Amino acid sequence: MKNYLLLLFVACQSYAVLAQDNQEPYMTKSLAGSGIKEVFVNTSGGSISVSGASGEAPRVEVYVRGNNGNGELSKDEIKKRLENYELNVAVNGSEVHATAKSRRSFNWNNNNSLSISFKVYVPKQVATHLNTSGGSIKLDNLSGKQDFETSGGSLNIDQVAGAIHGRTSGGSIRVSNSGQNIDLETSGGSINAANCQGNIKLETSGGSLHLEALKGTINATTSGGSVQANNISGELITGTSGGSVNLSQLSCALKAYTSAGGFHAQFNTVGKYVNVDVSSGSVELQLPSKQGVNLDIRGDRINSNLADNFNGTKEKERIQGKLNGGGSLVEVNGNGRVNINVN
Repeated sequence: MKNYLLLLFVACQSYAVLAQDNQEPYMTKSLAGSGIKEVFVNTSGGSISVSGASGEAPRVEVYVRGNNGNGELSKDEIKKRLENYELNVAVNGSEVHATAKSRRSFNWNNNNSLSISFKVYVPKQVATHLNTSGGSIKLDNLSGKQDFETSGGSLNIDQVAGAIHGRTSGGSIRVSNSGQNIDLETSGGSINAANCQGNIKLETSGGSLHLEALKGTINATTSGGSVQANNISGELITGTSGGSVNLSQLSCALKAYTSAGGFHAQFNTVGKYVNVDVSSGSVELQLPSKQGVNLDIRGDRINSNLADNFNGTKEKERIQGKLNGGGSLVEVNGNGRVNINVN
């Protein structure tokens, strides 16, 4: 029942975001000539968007809607309901502060409560400090330190350079075309990361991981879903406690594990090391035919196509030796079938 209510809540917030795109702002404050370097936004019941896209006049747009399916309201009705809220948009030196919070406690489905969202358009080089307990957060075309959190919505980051630190307790995460330092975590959704580089940390307790074209030091784990990755270079540390792992087009060092699923990894180039631990499931490992590696493979039953370029021992439950003269250590610890394919 608890999970159902969480999903219903997130769905309602997603509907509100879609409706907002076709809504006129309740209020707009110009930021022209302000020299904004930091953005502070706090709202208890709406979404937050900050964009550094060129061509947009610097400004803050405020969107107000009724909760619980009330949708768009007249300006008179909004004005009346806003008496129960503190709504403020102000510029203090190089900082813009936008705040919306209720003067008293409201349930999210209260007939008189409001969803107050902010869209902020600023120069590209700004830092953000964002918090909402009831909506999504979106960032694009920014550089600088970004710190943001939501208890009930998704995170969407695109073309953001700098230090990125984001948390959500009830939504998915999508990050693309971003880099340098990424730290994102969700307790209740999937994570999609594409075309990013640098130090990347991704963690979810209740969803799958989809990684595409990542470069750098990547640490991506999930406690309740599968892992899919393609075109990874640098170093990848990944694993799941409740699903399969499928990795392809790897040119990296790898440390990977799964406690309850199968494992597949295909390497273009093996990095400094490979360490694979599979507690319950089969292992499929594809290695490049011309690269030298040291092999230490364990499993209940091992099948391989190792030929004259391998020097070592091949047994039913273990393979140990050198391929193409040796090199980086490739370790596999499996409790099921292990297939090693060199091509």
